[in-house]
Amino acid sequence: QGKLRRKTAGTLLLKEKLLREATLLEKDILEVSSFLNHMVDVELMEACGEELAERLEATQPSKVLTVEATGLLPAMFAGKALGLPVVFARKSRQIGVSDSYQVAYKSHMVSSTTDLYVSTEYLTPGDRVLIIDDFLAGGRTADALIRVCKMANANVVGCGFLIEKLNDAGRAFLSGYQVPLEAISLV
Repeated sequence: QGKLRRKTAGTLLLKEKLLREATLLEKDILEVSSFLNHMVDVELMEACGEELAERLEATQPSKVLTVEATGLLPAMFAGKALGLPVVFARKSRQIGVSDSYQVAYKSHMVSSTTDLYVSTEYLTPGDRVLIIDDFLAGGRTADALIRVCKMANANVVGCGFLIEKLNDAGRAFLSGYQVPLEAISLV
């Protein structure tokens, strides 16, 4: 019973936060600043990261990959739970890093194109990569991370998200990759 409680703690806490504090803005934007992307509920992020780790540990990842900003929060706790390093894609080229994988993508939230950079030192051939992010909306960010992994000849073994926005069809967009996708909360 203790294991079951731990396994679902992220789901229960996130559902409660979404019901109490999230608001829906124009263009179906889910505003979660009070606990995720401006002020952070650390206990919630830890529970969610642990739950994603438990759901996806059977994929036997060797690294966790995310994008800098709010994807780091659940990714760090998932990495800690799995005993794995967390690599994050940067949105600008890092000073002192000469070789990087670079991929451009257009986010669901912004109209401009964004470049992501991951050092060739930290993502290597044969890595078994678990992608963790805060939202699965249109799937563009996860797609960009999967493409970075392909450049590195690394294998994406799964993707985990805190919140999946069902109306944005990100799961369908990513279905061609045939990797396990887990989301703690569906909205």
